[in-house]
Amino acid sequence: MKKKLILSLLVFTIFFGKSFAQIDQSPEVGVIEHLGKRIPLDLKFVNDNSDTVTLKQLINKPTILSFVYFDCPGLCSPLLEGVGSVIQKSDLELGKDYQVITISFNFRDTPEKAKKKKTKFVERYSKGKGNGWIFLTTDSTTIFDITDATGFKTKAVGLDFVHPSAIIAVSPDGMITRYLYGITFPSIDFKMAIIEAGKNQPRPSIQKALLFCYSYDQENKRYSLDVIKIAGTIIVFFILVFIIIFLVKPKKKNQNLSNDE
Repeated sequence: MKKKLILSLLVFTIFFGKSFAQIDQSPEVGVIEHLGKRIPLDLKFVNDNSDTVTLKQLINKPTILSFVYFDCPGLCSPLLEGVGSVIQKSDLELGKDYQVITISFNFRDTPEKAKKKKTKFVERYSKGKGNGWIFLTTDSTTIFDITDATGFKTKAVGLDFVHPSAIIAVSPDGMITRYLYGITFPSIDFKMAIIEAGKNQPRPSIQKALLFCYSYDQENKRYSLDVIKIAGTIIVFFILVFIIIFLVKPKKKNQNLSNDE
C-alpha cells in the first residue's frame, strides 16, 4: 500500500512538474544567454541628439546594455529605475569606469522620445553624468540584429511587447560577459559584472527569478506577478517534502524499535 502511494505521488509530481513547466514558457519570449560571444559593433543607431552612431564608436569601456521601449506600460520604467538606483549605490563612477546604453526595441520610438526618457532618468539618478547613460533608437532590422546577438527575445502584441527583464554586461570589445535578471540589482552583482566585463571574463547567471515569476497581462497591458506559477511551485515543493518525510520517517521508527529490543 505504501509503495503504491509513493509511486502515485512520484508520478503525480513528475506529471505536474512537466505540465507546470510548460505554462507560458514560449520560446518566442525570454533570454537565451550568449556568454562569451561578441555583439556586432558595426550596427548603426540614432542617439537622443539625432546623430547616427555605431556601437563601435560608443563601446570603449565596460558597458551595461538594457533593452526597453519607451511607451511600455509595465516593466521598462521599473527596470530603468532599478538601473538608476544601482548606479547611485555603486562606488564605480558612471562615464569613467563604465557606461550604460539603453536601446529601444520598438522601431516606432524616436530620438525625441529617447531624449525625454533620458532626461527623466539622468536627472533623477545620474545628474551631471548624462554622457555615461546613452539612449538609442534604430530601425527594425537593426533591432533584430542586436536582440538576436544578445539572445533577448521579445514578441509584439498589438502596439505593445511581451519581453523579459534583464541587463547585459558587455566588454569594451563587445563580448557578452554577464546577464543580470530582474528590475532591481544588488550592488555587488552589478559591480562584479562591470569588473568582469573589463577583464573579458564571462560568468554564468545565478538566477532568473523575474522571468519565472512575472507574466504579461494582455487584457490590462501590464506585467503582473504570476500567482499560478508561484502556487504551482509551492505545491510541487511540499509534495516533494512530504515524500521525503514519508520515506525517511518509517526508517527512523524501525531503527528506534531495533534499539529498544
